[in-house]
Amino acid sequence: MKRLFDIISASAVLIVFSPVLLVTSYLIKKESEGPAIFTQKRPGLNNELFDIYKFRSMRIDTPHLATDKIDASKYITKTGKFIRKTSIDELPQLYNIIKGDMSVVGPRPALYNQYELIEARTKENVHTVRPGLTGLAQVMGRDDISDYEKVQFDKYYVENRTFLIDMYIIFKTIKNTVTSDGVKH
Repeated sequence: MKRLFDIISASAVLIVFSPVLLVTSYLIKKESEGPAIFTQKRPGLNNELFDIYKFRSMRIDTPHLATDKIDASKYITKTGKFIRKTSIDELPQLYNIIKGDMSVVGPRPALYNQYELIEARTKENVHTVRPGLTGLAQVMGRDDISDYEKVQFDKYYVENRTFLIDMYIIFKTIKNTVTSDGVKH
């Protein structure tokens, strides 16, 4: 049932938000050269890497953030700042949901190089469910909570997930997105 819900809801949101996707793509391309969407490796179900899709929010000449100690904020475009604050940059992940890489609700996929977070999640069996576009840790603090707290929220979700909990997380995601609660960048 969860997979069916994922496909139907992601497809519906993709259709409804298609004008937003088109306008966002146009604004990104108008402001800076390079593709509107970028892919990034993320650990998914059973820690298998997959390509996550996001709208590009930084200039194409941004140094590799994983190896360089830089002030990333000076590379964020004006459009990028807005789409990050409103979470529009995450909308291309609807395609990841339809493909089966992700679910609407589940633990947010860690960055491929967040080794300690991935290890802590693996110890708590968080890796045994599909990552989500939104998740319990997202709505309980997002950028305001520690990795340890994120893992505990993710673990709670994995052990207690139900349709009602998913609906609560979706409702709270919409509320947090409208108010930009927990967003630091």
